[in-house]
Amino acid sequence: MLDMLVVGGGYVGLSAAVAVKQAAPHLDVAVVEAAPEHVWQKDMRASAIIAAAAKMLEVFGIWENIRAEAQPITKMIVTDSKTSDPVRPVFLTFDGEIEEGRPFAHMIPNAVMVRELRGVCERLGIEIRHGLSATGLSSGENHATVELSDGSAIEARLVVACDGVRSKLRDFAGIKTVSWDYGQSGIVATVEHERPHNGCAEEHFLPSGPFAILPLTNSRSSLVWTERTSDANRLVAGDDLIFEEELERRFGHKLGALKVIGAKRAFPLGLTLARSFVAPRFALAGDAAHGIHPISGQGLNLGFKDVAALAETIVEADRLGLDIGSINILERYQTWRRFDTFRMGVTTDVLNRLFSNDVTAIRIARDVGLGIVDRLPGLKSFFIGQAAGTTAKDNPRLLAGEAI
Repeated sequence: MLDMLVVGGGYVGLSAAVAVKQAAPHLDVAVVEAAPEHVWQKDMRASAIIAAAAKMLEVFGIWENIRAEAQPITKMIVTDSKTSDPVRPVFLTFDGEIEEGRPFAHMIPNAVMVRELRGVCERLGIEIRHGLSATGLSSGENHATVELSDGSAIEARLVVACDGVRSKLRDFAGIKTVSWDYGQSGIVATVEHERPHNGCAEEHFLPSGPFAILPLTNSRSSLVWTERTSDANRLVAGDDLIFEEELERRFGHKLGALKVIGAKRAFPLGLTLARSFVAPRFALAGDAAHGIHPISGQGLNLGFKDVAALAETIVEADRLGLDIGSINILERYQTWRRFDTFRMGVTTDVLNRLFSNDVTAIRIARDVGLGIVDRLPGLKSFFIGQAAGTTAKDNPRLLAGEAI
């Protein structure tokens, strides 16, 4: 019987396994992943990793390898306009450093992050089984049992579900969600451009939703382009020339000629919050616990906060000789993370509703608000600290760069 089974082998699931095993090597930890073994290598997407999450990766011993292929975000620009506007006035700017030599975030290729996390799993002796999805879950007094798609079953004192926003394990555990669909989809693509971006990220608030340009290495940028779902599906499935023309209208010309590299995909956007993060011998982390709008770029980083809090809760309980799967122990994790997650979900929901419209009065009010923030250095510093995750008073030790 395992001590902990993680279901879901993405960056959140792998991080959860590493965080616990590294701090408590005697615990038997394993991961099961639905995708075949090498699928992760084909992931061309990239993610924004905030400074606090980078500190956790430093504790794992992999940050230097990741940073070699990461792009620091040195500046952030926010505009608010219509797609047809010839000029986009800048209402808000942020400098990218929270302290000397440490930007508030980096853009990291997903495949690089998964590669390094898998390397740590191998060194720590964490088994990763591929091509297996959960088909059932039951909990007993001393362990939980996860039934798998190959007919086998695994018993563990604690099961951690990191299997995404449509988590099957969450349903098997009987945990309900609060959720709604925004009627929007996020188009994700990578673009190569003529001129360097100099590490500058931009977020254009357009009537259909935010259009984010996030810098990558080698004069490339990652796009998160929000459109109404019907328009997004049409653009992704349609002619490449039309897609690039629409992209140019939103991206602009200051970085020169654009070329889309690799596949472009559209993902439906909504808000999903689990009513509970835990059940007997069971915990949710990452998107399985919360799926939010990408307007703030905090979705993955919320998952890393879950990992750090859950690992600290489990390891400290184990050191005291307590049962790591006990509901009393797991409720400490839920108390730690639930309010922060709810607050971020509400914040992204309000921001999306506020900025994804073209009502004149609302546009004027929000632009005045952005302009006021831009003129108050203290307030800007507070916001950038919050975005970087370095000013939270209840940060787990891993997010402060400290071993558990």
